[in-house]
Formats: sequence, structure tokens, C-alpha cells
Amino acid sequence: MRLVFAGTPQTAVPALDALLAARHEVVAVVTRPAAPAGRGRRVEASPVAQRAAAAGLEVLTPARARDPQFLDRLREIGPDCCPVVAYGALLPQPALDIPPHGWVNLHFSLLPAWRGAAPVHHAVLHGDDVTGASTFLLVKEMDAGPVYGVLTEPVRPDDTTGSLLERLSHSGAELLVATLDGIESGTIQAVPQPAEGVSFAPKITPADARVDWKLPAHVVDRQIRACTPEPGAWTEFEGARLKLAPVSLDGPGDLPELGPGELLAQRHAVFAGTGSRPVRLGDVQAEGKRQMTASDWARGLRADGPVRLA
Repeated sequence: MRLVFAGTPQTAVPALDALLAARHEVVAVVTRPAAPAGRGRRVEASPVAQRAAAAGLEVLTPARARDPQFLDRLREIGPDCCPVVAYGALLPQPALDIPPHGWVNLHFSLLPAWRGAAPVHHAVLHGDDVTGASTFLLVKEMDAGPVYGVLTEPVRPDDTTGSLLERLSHSGAELLVATLDGIESGTIQAVPQPAEGVSFAPKITPADARVDWKLPAHVVDRQIRACTPEPGAWTEFEGARLKLAPVSLDGPGDLPELGPGELLAQRHAVFAGTGSRPVRLGDVQAEGKRQMTASDWARGLRADGPVRLA
């Protein structure tokens, strides 16, 4: 089939690579316009735009997918189908109507669970044992279209959103190619999603990533892993933001009782109190400083009394 691929972040690049290696013809990509990125906030083309340019593909970057110039160009290209992975903007009905086989989205959850912008974040945050990926036909309602195919993926106890998404982006790429193969050959049909089991996964904001030390240890652990690497878990120490890497629930059984956020620094470990039992801190990063182990960070503190995170 003749394809126009839509996607923006690095997560979408494995799917684009898989389609370029498949029997289908990728003739162009649609991606979000260049935006500030990285610590220096330099304006950069999206990872998908960069990969597409390297492959010699036409790159379309409409400010809005309803822009007449974009819709006219898409009609001129004449795709049979438009595969989508994390494009990051709503597609209006005039755009959805252009390809005869529609827009086929790869979504990183087992639909109808975790519809929305952050399905992997929420799978980790809520302690799901199993998640996966689904391919479905885009419709006007968010992530509600009929499903072509699914795959499952265990959520490991130490998974972050980043590690889980890395696995799903590669296995999901294979699922997307298989789905398009089946659509072309007429061997698969989309099945409506069940009405039961619908849940939603809104975007996780930096405010959501602030750790609440009053929560039980296992919930604190999940919150930090869910926010790694983005938007980045954090807490407050002496009025400044302190970024947190994943913590460990393993620790000696003879630790004293610590109040929520209260710190205990030992020679090779730093523990923080929660609403249940202490957790062992991983790497931390103070504002304007490099990332370091919690032990190295704690050795630089000058405290006469109890030290507490907020």
C-alpha cells in the first residue's frame, strides 16, 4: 500500500523504520512542527522528521491538521492508508476521510484500557501486571475506534515508563506492519471495542510528578518509575526542587521509623520515610547540579537536626 506515516517522538521511529523495511511504500510523513528541545531549548525538528529526512521522504509539518494547504497536499499524495504512532495532535474528519483504508493508530495499551495521551505512564503508575499495544482505526472519539490487533507485554517490577515504552515501541512496530499487511490482503477485520473496561490516561504533568511522601512505599515507588524519564519525578528540599531517579523497596529490617519525607543517611545508602516503610533513594539531582548518588548528595548536606523532603 501507499502510506503516509504520522508520528512525532522517538517512540514512533521504530514503527517508521519497520514500515520502510516492509513491502509497503512510505511516501511522506506528517509530524509536529519543530519545537524547543533539550537543556538548551534549541528549536529542533522532531525525531520522526529527522529520520524521514534521512530516508529522503517528504515531511509535512502542519501547525494544525485542518489547515487547507495540508489537506490539499494529502489528497495530492493519495495515500491508501495512514499509519499513526504518537502524532500528538487531533486529526479532523476531513483528514480522516482522505485515505480509503483510513488512519490506523498504534496505541500502547490493551484497549479499551488507558485511552489517552499517557497509557504507559498510567500502566506503571497503577501497578498493572500486564499491558500491551493495540492497532485500531481512528475515529472522531479519542482512541475509541475498532481494533485490528493486540499484543501483550508484562510490566516488570523495576520497569519505568521509559523501559516499558522502549519494548513496546519495537514489538508494536511489528504489530503495525502485520496489521497493514492484513488490511491490504483483506485477511483481518477491525472489531469494535467492548463497552466495559474503559479507562483514561491523561497526560502526566510536572505537578503530577511531585512525590507525596505520605503515600505508602509501593505507591511512591510506582509514581517515581511512572514519571521516569518524563516528566521526571521530584521533591522539594530546602525550598529547591530535587529530581529523583527510581527508588528501591529493599532495605535492612532494622531501620528506625521515619516520618513521611524524613531522611536517614547511612554510609552507602539514604532512606526516606513514606506513609508505610522507608524507601532507599536512587540517584538525585539538585537544581543546577549534576546527577549523583543519594549518598554523595547527602554527604554534602550541613544539617544540625532532622532532614526532611517536602
